[in-house]
Order: sequence, then structure tokens, then C-alpha cells
Amino acid sequence: MSSTTGTSGAFFRVAQSESGSWSFIDPDDKPFISLALNHLDDTDLRYPHNVEVFERKYGSRQAWTKGVVRDLQDLNFNTIGWTSQYVSGGWGEALDWFGDPVDLGHSHPWPDQHLLDAGMPYVVQIRVQEIEDWNGHPAYRDVYGEDFHKYADWLARRMVSDHKGSPNLVGYFLVDIPGWLPHASGRFWPGFEGLSQAEHDQKLFDVATQYYRTITEAIRRYDPDHLILGDRYNGNKGIPEAVLRAMVPFVDVLSVQYFTGKSDEEYATMIEDLRGWHELTGKPVVIADIGNWVPTDMNPHRTSDMDTQAERGADYASGLARAVAEPWIIGWHWCGYIENLGRGWGIKTPQDEFYTDMTDQIREANAKGQATATQRI
Repeated sequence: MSSTTGTSGAFFRVAQSESGSWSFIDPDDKPFISLALNHLDDTDLRYPHNVEVFERKYGSRQAWTKGVVRDLQDLNFNTIGWTSQYVSGGWGEALDWFGDPVDLGHSHPWPDQHLLDAGMPYVVQIRVQEIEDWNGHPAYRDVYGEDFHKYADWLARRMVSDHKGSPNLVGYFLVDIPGWLPHASGRFWPGFEGLSQAEHDQKLFDVATQYYRTITEAIRRYDPDHLILGDRYNGNKGIPEAVLRAMVPFVDVLSVQYFTGKSDEEYATMIEDLRGWHELTGKPVVIADIGNWVPTDMNPHRTSDMDTQAERGADYASGLARAVAEPWIIGWHWCGYIENLGRGWGIKTPQDEFYTDMTDQIREANAKGQATATQRI
């Protein structure tokens, strides 16, 4: 290995080989490509139309989380992804991050102990500021103020306390698709009005530097050993260069959400965008949220360039193969788990059964994806 990020072999770290390829390195000192499932929430089985399924099959959230782990392991996923789900409904045909404000209410993440008891690699999210693109009421708090410093210290102290000794923790995500570009609500940090583009970019770099420095110093004050996976940037909307440059000294991995259609051209565009951001930052990339969908009985309005679950599975397999062929992509985190009335798609039906035409292909694709890890380092 020519370079490493992380500390002792007791925890996950990232490494780059002499040939230039990147990988996570697990606590057993083995290369690891993170294949995760996102939006794991029992809310999806507590609707009036399926709460009976939850009560009959599980009866408690603890028992349900064990079922999640069984599903992940069955499908050859190796990481518990972001455990929060969009639940408020009314998403509409599509989202325009630049258009009318949206307000996509999300559930709370898993309790710490459930993640610790799961017995497999997982991630933890630390919501530094409430500035998500999906948040219709973002709160851009002064990153220079004493209040933010105190809050960041408390937040880090609280969020890492149960996980700082865990060998299964891959690392800490920060904000989910933060609004570093103009927010649909029109809100932003104070003091950006009337600036020239050069002045705007310099101020944005300064604000982002202060934001990342404050939260990462707080995290590492209480947990110096685990990776910081950074904000889960909104790749479809774009990422300001000033923010990426500010992030570099403080974050170990470049994490990007990016949704694309099934065409070769769209995948090529995604890879090109990710490669550019990777080269700018010098960081390995985790595709932190990616997915596809088709119309279903419950959600006939969720249309895309695919029509069947088999097509979804084929797209998953080809997309993952494209991603892991890039030696600087070290993670693929899929959206989502159980189809609900809010997000409207998943790899399981609202009755908690696999869409087997899709999941049979996921199982095989994940096995192949994991096998590529051994070739990285």
C-alpha cells in the first residue's frame, strides 16, 4: 500500500495501492468494497395495509432488525446503509432541487444499540446542520458562532460515544445531500447577497472550511479511530468546487448520491462526473445513494425508463459492475428496502417479500462485486 487513511488495524480504514487502486480495509486487514442497502426502517411495515405482516413475522423492532440482517446477508450485501426512510408522502412525479421547495419528512435512524447488535459493518449519520435539499425548512446556522461550536461538540460527543470502540463501524456520514448550491427554499448562509462570483466562491470556501473543521475536530476529539465519510453530496444537482476543496483536509472519503437511468450514456455521465470530483479531491468515492424504480400495483405513478423488476435487476447488475470497474470507487449503497407509500420503491414488496426477479440478480451481482475487492490491494 502506498498510502493509508485511518489508524490501527482494529478499525476500518482506506488505502491506495502502488498501482493506484483504492479500497476500504477491514479490521482483519482485508480489502473491502462497501455494498450497502439504504433506507432500512420498520415504518415501511407499519402502515394500515401491512402492519399485520409486521406483527405476525416480527412483533418487535429488535426482531425486525434481525430480519433485515438476514436479508442483507442473503443478498450478499456487506454493510448496513443509511437507516432512515422518506415517510411523509406526496413526492409527486419527480423532484426539482432548483424549483419549488420540497419537504420530504424522514424517519429517525436506528437506535445505536440496534446497529451495535447487528453483527455486521454499518455506518452512522451525524446531522451537522438541517440543510438537506429535501428539507423544505432548512436552517443555515452561523458556522463561526459559539453556539455552533458548542452544538457540534455535543453532537459529536453524543453520536460517537456508543460507536467509538466498534470494529463494525465503517465510518460517519455527515449531512444527506446538503444544500451547498442554492436551496429550493431560497435560504442560505448569511452574507452572500450581492457578491461577485469570485467573492461568492471565496466566502463559500471559507464557510465550508469552518463547517468541516468544526465538526471533524469534534468527532476526532472523541473518536480518533474511525473514518469520516463526509456529506452525502447531491451529484445530480452538482457540487461546488469551493466546497470540495474545503472538504479535502478533513474528510477521508468522497460520498456522492447519484441517480441515473439505464442507458450507457447516462452511466457514462455519472462516472465522468464522479471521476472529475475524485481527481479534484484525491479521495476514493462511495456512491452513497443510487437506485431505480418501476411502476407497481401500489405506486403506478413511479415511472422510469424500465418497466419490470427483471429490468431493475439487470440494471443493478450492470451498474454495479460499471462502478467497481473503476479502481477509485469503493462503495455502492442502494436505495431502498421495502416499498412504501412515500418513496414508492424498494427491493421488497409492501408485504415484505422479495421482488425475486430483481433480487436474484442482486445476489449474484453483489457476490461478483465483493470478489473484486481482493484485486484492489
